[in-house]
Amino acid sequence: MTKYFTKCKGIGGEIKRRYSDFIVEEIQENGRICEVKYFTQENAPHEKILLPENMDNKEYLQFDLEKINQDMNFAIRIIARKLQISPKRIGYGGLKDKRGITCQRISIWNPNIKLLEDTHWKGLRLSNPDWEDWKLDLGKLKGNRFTVVIRNINLPKEEIEKRLTEGIKEINENGIANYYGEQRFGGIRNISHLVGKELIKEDVKNAVMLYLTATDIKEDEELRKARLKLAETEDFSLAIKMFPIKNRFERSMIHHLCKYPNDFAGAFSKMPKKFRFLFTHAFQGYLFNKIIDKRLELGLGLLALEGEKSEDRIAMGLLAGYESKFSDNEKIADIEKNLLEEENIKFEDFKLKVMAECSSKGAYRKLVIFPKDIKLIEIRADEFYEGKQCCSLSFDLEKSCYATVVLRELMKDEQ
Repeated sequence: MTKYFTKCKGIGGEIKRRYSDFIVEEIQENGRICEVKYFTQENAPHEKILLPENMDNKEYLQFDLEKINQDMNFAIRIIARKLQISPKRIGYGGLKDKRGITCQRISIWNPNIKLLEDTHWKGLRLSNPDWEDWKLDLGKLKGNRFTVVIRNINLPKEEIEKRLTEGIKEINENGIANYYGEQRFGGIRNISHLVGKELIKEDVKNAVMLYLTATDIKEDEELRKARLKLAETEDFSLAIKMFPIKNRFERSMIHHLCKYPNDFAGAFSKMPKKFRFLFTHAFQGYLFNKIIDKRLELGLGLLALEGEKSEDRIAMGLLAGYESKFSDNEKIADIEKNLLEEENIKFEDFKLKVMAECSSKGAYRKLVIFPKDIKLIEIRADEFYEGKQCCSLSFDLEKSCYATVVLRELMKDEQ
C-alpha cells in the first residue's frame, strides 16, 4: 500500500499498544456476533459451562472461542491437545489477529465430552456450546466487528474529533480502497508474498529457505541469530538446536530436512494445509494492491471503466490465477500485463506441479469497500502517553477485509 484513497487529514497515532486496544468479534452468516466478554474483564470468574445434550446425534460441537494474544494455529493445537484429537478435526471460518482479543466460532468433530469438563486455558476460553450437523470452514462467516483504540495522538481533542468526523463522512460516501492489509503478508517479516512467488516459480527450496531465514530487527534476538546462522551455513542439524521451541512451524520443517536434506517439498508440507495455500494468496494480494496503486497513480480511479467486471459500478480487481484473463479494458489490461512482466510471472504459473495444493485458478475482488456503522466512541487523555490523546472507534467489515486498512486512512502518516 503506497496510496491513500481518502483526502481527509489523518490524526496520526498508533494501534495495538495493549491487547484490549484491538478487539475483533466475528459476525456469523446468520448475523449473530461472537461477543468478547471474558478477557476484557479484570478478575473474571472462571466458570464451567454446561454442555447441551446431543439429542439428534449431530457430529459437530460448536463453541465461541475467545482468545487473547494467541495466533489461531497455536489455539487450535492447544485445544486439540486437551481433547486428544488431531487439529484437523477443528474447523473455523477465518483467521484473526494475534495481537488483540478476538472471538469467533469453531467446530469440533465428535469430541470426547469427558475431556471438556474444563473449557478455559491460558489465553483461551470456550463458551456458548451447541451441537450442529455441519463443519465450520474457511470463509464461512459474514464479517467482523472491530473495536479499536488509537493511542499517542499529538492533537487537541477538538481537532481529533473534527478530522475523524470529516474522515468518517468521506468513507461513508466514497468507501476506501480495498487493499490487503499487512497481516496478509506475514506481519513483522513481511515475506509471505515473496515465499508465495517462489512457490509459483516452482523453486520450493528458495521458498523454504526464505521462510526459515528471512528476519527483521523487530524479531526476538534468539530467533534472529538462528535464522541468520541457517542462512549462512544451511546446517539443519545446528539449526534444530538454535531455533526456539515456540517456533513450531520452523522446527518441524528443519527436523524434516535433518532427515531428508533435499526434500524441501516435504519440509514445506509439514506446515498445516490451511496455511500453505496462504502464501500463494499473499502473492495474489500483493499483485492486487499494486493494481490499486497503479490505477490511483494514473488517475483511473476505482470505479468500473468500460469493459471491466464490476459490482454496483465498483471495479472488480484481478486476483491472478491459472484461469485468469486480462481485462477487456485496454488501460487496465496494460496495467495487469506490465505487472506480470515485472514479476516475470504468467497466469499459467499459478497451476503448481510440485505443491499442487497451493495452486489457484484466480478470482476477482472489489476494489472499494464500505465499512458499516463507523462510530467514534470517545476521545480521552491517553494514560500511557503523557500529554497525548487516544480515541476509540468501532466498525463492521465484510469477511476478508482489513481493519488496519480503514485505520490507515483515518490515521495517515502525517498529521
